[in-house]
Amino acid sequence: MKSRLLFIPLIIFLASISVTPQARTQESAGVTLDEAAAPGANYDKAEFRLWLPPNSDPVRAVVVIVPGSNGDWRSQVADPIWQKFATEQKLALVGCRITDKQHEQSFIEEYVDVKRGSGQALVDVMATFAEKARHPELATAPFLMWGMSAGGQFNYEFTAWKPERVAAFVVNKGGIYYSALTSKAARSVPGMLFVGGKDLEFRTNTIAGLFAVNRRAGALWALAEEPGVGHVVGKSRDVTLVFFEDALTRRLADSPNGNGVAALKTIDDKSGFIGDLKAKTFQAAAGAPAPTVPTAWLLSERVAQAWLAMVTEK
Repeated sequence: MKSRLLFIPLIIFLASISVTPQARTQESAGVTLDEAAAPGANYDKAEFRLWLPPNSDPVRAVVVIVPGSNGDWRSQVADPIWQKFATEQKLALVGCRITDKQHEQSFIEEYVDVKRGSGQALVDVMATFAEKARHPELATAPFLMWGMSAGGQFNYEFTAWKPERVAAFVVNKGGIYYSALTSKAARSVPGMLFVGGKDLEFRTNTIAGLFAVNRRAGALWALAEEPGVGHVVGKSRDVTLVFFEDALTRRLADSPNGNGVAALKTIDDKSGFIGDLKAKTFQAAAGAPAPTVPTAWLLSERVAQAWLAMVTEK
């Protein structure tokens, strides 16, 4: 049975939390550390900032925050919305600055091709953070990958390269990608692919194509269009917070492995919900007929409701 349209408020209450600008520990502000990697084959700068909640226990996962083209989102670890979410869910935050070496066609971000070195820079810095913060679980903790534009491209390529490290990921209105059909393991990582109804057709068509070919092969991914926005975040983060919270519940095993980190569980596609991209409705995946057109796979009913609120602009 198709779900009735449900209104859900996507309002996040803000809490003012001060964060130390320097790499030091402060009980009231949590832990902030800065690290950088040497220039690599496909990037010039790779700089990262870690934030841990105050008096934090071992973290369950890491929210990786990746900016648009050659941008700097290290400051995002001080954002009160992210800090509130991380504190409630026992997560670490890592803000990134990754930039290209100078080259022609600068709108094609080479650092997004993570398998050439920029992905390993992120993996390596997590091991450094684990040692310096005295949180060994950071070295292997799963990622929740959030980004905008080229940040979403980075997330997509990282998931394609190292799916075993990613609990869930977001593509957000990016334009240039290096991988088309991903591996079965990558297609099993829950994903949300956001497009803006007023963004460049180059971007929306590219993301829709990546979604279609992988969804046809069973990817646990949703395409989510926000009709009234262009190349901006819009309400995508609000939907993502719901998505990430439910991904933690569905993906993390009950007991940690030898490194103190919960193993990632696979998800049965029949346990989710199917979104009709044209009718803008959803229904339970169990018992739904085999689709003949691209459909959104939605992790939970709550995620399906958030998706519906976005695509209908309710």
